[in-house]
Amino acid sequence: MKKLFVLSIFALACGAMFAQQPQGQQGQRPQQQPQDVRNDKIGVGMTPTMSEYWSPQPKVVTPGNQATASAPSDAIILFDGTQKSLDDNWVTKNMRTQEVNPAKWTVKDGVMTVNKDMRNGGGDIQTKQEFGSFQLHLEWCVPEMDAKFTSQIRGNSGVYLQNMYEVQILDCYNNETYVNGMTGSLYKQTPPLVNAMRKPGEWQYYDIIYNAPVFNADGTYKVRPYVTVIQNGVVLQNHTEILGTTEYIGFPQVKAHGDGPILLQCHGDPSPSISFRNIWIRKL
Repeated sequence: MKKLFVLSIFALACGAMFAQQPQGQQGQRPQQQPQDVRNDKIGVGMTPTMSEYWSPQPKVVTPGNQATASAPSDAIILFDGTQKSLDDNWVTKNMRTQEVNPAKWTVKDGVMTVNKDMRNGGGDIQTKQEFGSFQLHLEWCVPEMDAKFTSQIRGNSGVYLQNMYEVQILDCYNNETYVNGMTGSLYKQTPPLVNAMRKPGEWQYYDIIYNAPVFNADGTYKVRPYVTVIQNGVVLQNHTEILGTTEYIGFPQVKAHGDGPILLQCHGDPSPSISFRNIWIRKL
């Protein structure tokens, strides 16, 4: 009788144990629930309005007209297709002498084209205004050209952020080059995620979101600069950390600086000059 009683108790215990097993594979350990699911005290005694706030309301910005590719209402127009906007917003600067002169790129039919004639005012151009963090939009076009122009000698240019960090512009449509010098690369640092080039003769566009750096008193980065680059609606750089200046020879250098201009590069290679249009910027 005693043995029968012990067996009965054992059977009842086993039954209770198996009854507590979760549905699914027998003996499988139940998965731990996320903290917010397991904590049944979260939100107890609250109403929806307790986690809402209504002020300050964000500033209203009217988006640009998609059909005409116009700028948002709070944008600074850097080039609208007219000679006046080139004259009002851009200059050339001799980096050796620091002499500043009017920008002398060619403006025709709403487009400005790089002037490579250094004897006639050619060279890089940069904005008169200086910027910190920003959202920048610009459209550019590499003309159709002879197949003899290859690699970096094919529509080479660049847009410099704060005149320090270059996002490469190049014709990479069926044109291979070193990957950290491709279109949309952070030059000599970070290759683009993909190649999103349209054919030569077609307009490309960049939307660039740039977060300016913060420096320590000794000139080192406290917060490094970051950049997101979108070409033709495709992400090429996704909040990419900038390591320092984008050097042609050598590695990135850390140089303390404040706000700086946007610079468009006149590369000087022998391929036909590229063109720009519809350039605007929003301070962030």
